[in-house]
Amino acid sequence: MTQTDRSVWFITGCSTGFGRELARQLLEAGKKVVVTARDAQKVADLVALSPENALGLALDVDKTDAIAAAVKAAQDRFGRIDALVNNAGYGYLAAIEEGEDDDIRAMFETNVFGLAALCRAVLPIMRAQGAGVIVNISSMAGVCGFPGIGYYNATKFAVEGLSEAMSKELAPLGVKVVIVEPGPFRTDWAGRSLKTPKNPIPAYAETALARRNAVQSSSGSQLGDPVRGARAIIAAAQSENPPLRLVLGSVAQKAISERTQGFVRELEAGAEVAAACDFPA
Repeated sequence: MTQTDRSVWFITGCSTGFGRELARQLLEAGKKVVVTARDAQKVADLVALSPENALGLALDVDKTDAIAAAVKAAQDRFGRIDALVNNAGYGYLAAIEEGEDDDIRAMFETNVFGLAALCRAVLPIMRAQGAGVIVNISSMAGVCGFPGIGYYNATKFAVEGLSEAMSKELAPLGVKVVIVEPGPFRTDWAGRSLKTPKNPIPAYAETALARRNAVQSSSGSQLGDPVRGARAIIAAAQSENPPLRLVLGSVAQKAISERTQGFVRELEAGAEVAAACDFPA
């Protein structure tokens, strides 16, 4: 099996959004797919598309035991895992001062610690195979900070750093990493899945609240098409040399480009100060 023969896929968060669309396209293409969601009944229709190639599992990525059981079930059924897609996650939009500890920690459990636990569970299989790809769904919010999204930013910045480091650890082992950075897409992220603070603070009406309102009001009318986005993710994961970062959507492309250019300007402006902090030659 070559590096690009991704025949067995393990996908988290398949009840909605990118996870659902990825599973659908892959099953229709004849791939074997482990289709997971917190409630397995919500992916039963996907499994029915190709019962011989689909394995539907209930999986809460916050639970380490459940992760171990799901990975074992996948290996028992298909014998290998060629691609892991860490898609499960959600947004909690609050100004930093508005953030509530339980809600912040719960989002980190899913968006960061659950993702890391899946990687740890699947990597021994991929190392033994000498091949595989891990696709971590980040966001343009993993590169660009926005008012009212700071805690979500923090989870996705964490995914970016973890994934980039992991890509360098795995490069000699034949395992690739792809960080997906979507902008606004017509998924459920800004709708039912979105969480907001219980006690908003009026002082942030023009910043955090304005951003929350803009995000929620755009749900269902975003520019990004999940069908085209999923197609791009599959193509990148199956390529001979997958990109480390895959930006999806014109909104994300513009925002990340502007942030990157601004970062370069900041670096150049501070070059003299940075160098002056070294011990003299």
